[in-house]
Amino acid sequence: MVITELLEKNARLYGGETALVEINPSEEMDKATTWREFNLIESTNLGTPYRREMSWLDFDRRANRFANLLLSRGLKKGDKVAILLMNCLEWLPLYFGILKAGCLAVPMNFRYSGDEIEYCLDLADVDVLIFGPEFITRIDPIVKKDNRLKMLFYVGDDGPDYSENCIKLMGYCSSNPPPVELTETDDAAIYFSSGTTGFPKAILHKHLSLISSCQTEQNHHNQQRDDVFLCIPPLYHTGAKMHWFGSLLSASKAVLLRGVKPEWILRAVSDEKCSIVWLLVPWAQDLLDAIESGMVNLNDYRLDQLRLMHIGAQPVPPSLINRWMKIFPHHQYDTNYGLSESIGPGCVHLGVENTHKVGAIGKAGYLWQVDIVDENGNKTKQGDVGELIVKGPGVMTCYYKNPEATAEVLKDGWLYTGDMAKMDEEGFIYLVDRKKDVVISGGENIYPVQIEDFLRAHSKIKDVAVIGLPDARLGEITAAIIEIKEGMQCSEDEINEFCTELPRYKRPKKIFFEKVPRNPTGKIEKPALREKYCKGRLVESQITG
Repeated sequence: MVITELLEKNARLYGGETALVEINPSEEMDKATTWREFNLIESTNLGTPYRREMSWLDFDRRANRFANLLLSRGLKKGDKVAILLMNCLEWLPLYFGILKAGCLAVPMNFRYSGDEIEYCLDLADVDVLIFGPEFITRIDPIVKKDNRLKMLFYVGDDGPDYSENCIKLMGYCSSNPPPVELTETDDAAIYFSSGTTGFPKAILHKHLSLISSCQTEQNHHNQQRDDVFLCIPPLYHTGAKMHWFGSLLSASKAVLLRGVKPEWILRAVSDEKCSIVWLLVPWAQDLLDAIESGMVNLNDYRLDQLRLMHIGAQPVPPSLINRWMKIFPHHQYDTNYGLSESIGPGCVHLGVENTHKVGAIGKAGYLWQVDIVDENGNKTKQGDVGELIVKGPGVMTCYYKNPEATAEVLKDGWLYTGDMAKMDEEGFIYLVDRKKDVVISGGENIYPVQIEDFLRAHSKIKDVAVIGLPDARLGEITAAIIEIKEGMQCSEDEINEFCTELPRYKRPKKIFFEKVPRNPTGKIEKPALREKYCKGRLVESQITG
């Protein structure tokens, strides 16, 4: 089976039921009772209604129309079609249309600069680009150059003259399934690594990866037809889309929320009767801060139907989940671990029954195997730190056009994740840190995530990142970049006093107060922090040492 068959099945069996809802909140909406009052009102800054929805039948027909449009323009099996859109109701039908045409879907990070967009288009050999109004100024310079793009499709009104209106053209195309045979072994998509360790790499997946992620997600979170999934993270990333795949498999409704304010999240859950929500760490922190400070009143929202909150895409501080469980004691909590190279979340899974193990990322996910190995590839002893490796049907085919990088991480079917981890006596895995983020100070291995988790327990700290700074004597020293909660003040002395409970070698040697930068999937942008704080420091240390 391939994933497009699931969409066709839902259209056939549940065609008139709602598949997707798009919510476009604005500051004005905070004054309203419900978003449903504003269905016909246009958002001044987004140009779309506050609430739009789509049935399973319409979803499938739109996908078929786009597939037939691509085929009518000479696209063939194996051609690459990139999507550069903000989350919107059109996103997933276009994605499935690409797959139905036998082409490879190439989702693009909407935060990429023009240079990064051009780099990724070239790297993935993209033939067609679909883009929205937010990206015109970034696409203009690329088009003016001699590039390989055959077609540019625009989603929206008044597109640039070098593009064609994708949605209008689809209206002239057949809504019947395209005559393309697909198998699990066909190439399906190219995703890009998050870029936290440098320029993105292109990650190639087959249809087998996509269908296996549906099965893994639905097994982990038990989505049923009456569930409603609130999706906030960007659809270009494997995390958001593969969590939604559980809704696809169960034929249940999903809500795309374009906004992360605590009030908007709670209102979406309340108005749309959401039962499952996936949050990134910063959004969960903001929501808890708003509740604890009295900025929002939970009595204003209907939340009884919310059964599951899960977090992923980054290490989850245990202190955050302990706070959440105090406010929402009847909610199930879960976390997944995954990489784009393992088709997103789920290769390691905590499980809602294991809340007592908060802090662990879990055990091998459904259809997956895991292990922890040393630098020679040998299995580590229980409790020892090593590199986490995973194996399963969602492992990537390769880094596209990069055999050297592929050989570094794919060995005998195992994906070497680059994450350092350890396993307890019950078989639960705990992330220690990224292999490349480990700080070696005076011969001691220091894992920044451990220090970050400790510091996040401070009542005034909203977010924190720990990096290594060059030092002539010790090789590296630890530095903490600390973001203080709004309206609070905190001194370096307070932080130093708080850190006396840490072993001396783990205590941050430098402290900087500023906002912690995170990418759209919630990962801390440590390369940017190292660039800012490390540049020139080694020379300085050598002079003063």
